[in-house]
Amino acid sequence: MWAMNPDQVATLRALLAPTGWLDRTSSFARALRRSARTRNGLLIVGTAGDEPWHMTAHLTDESRYAGIPELAPTLVRWAPEPGAPAHLSVGIDRLRAATRAETLLVVSEQIAPAELLERVRDVRRAGATVFALDQDDPELDQLAHESLPVSPATAPVSFDGAQHLVTSSIAADPGRPGSPGASDRRLRSRLARLLDAVSGTPAD
Repeated sequence: MWAMNPDQVATLRALLAPTGWLDRTSSFARALRRSARTRNGLLIVGTAGDEPWHMTAHLTDESRYAGIPELAPTLVRWAPEPGAPAHLSVGIDRLRAATRAETLLVVSEQIAPAELLERVRDVRRAGATVFALDQDDPELDQLAHESLPVSPATAPVSFDGAQHLVTSSIAADPGRPGSPGASDRRLRSRLARLLDAVSGTPAD
């Protein structure tokens, strides 16, 4: 991953702006931020064969950079390894305990299997807010309160690229005090990761 200068940032934004994807991902990110109101209350889950490691890592980074602990996600896993560290040992039964004050983010590049859909239904019935980031999965999108389908046929970015767009927007707050220089450097770093993802370079 390489650093981007301000001109490259502006160019990337200009390329994506006409597609509407900056607006779509920013809207999804803002809704997710508003929903994540309690510490440890943002749950993230994928499929058994494709856990959302990258999304979890980038949300964790954004939470730390912005000083917003409510954005730190809890990765929910289908089969944690025995002896895994605490942050990697939260099993799928955690979803049974989801409450109205919590939020579930489903990140799935595959069509959600029946077992995942049933878990999502249970979480929604419990009153939690459900978000879905997927590759155009109508059944999952119907269950979610907010969804961002990334269709391989029409989206101008890859599925990894869409995740980077969301995480680069989620902690943005123009009114929040801080160092403009540090903020600009973080933005360039995030967009550099996004450009890697868009161009097909594996995400870090």
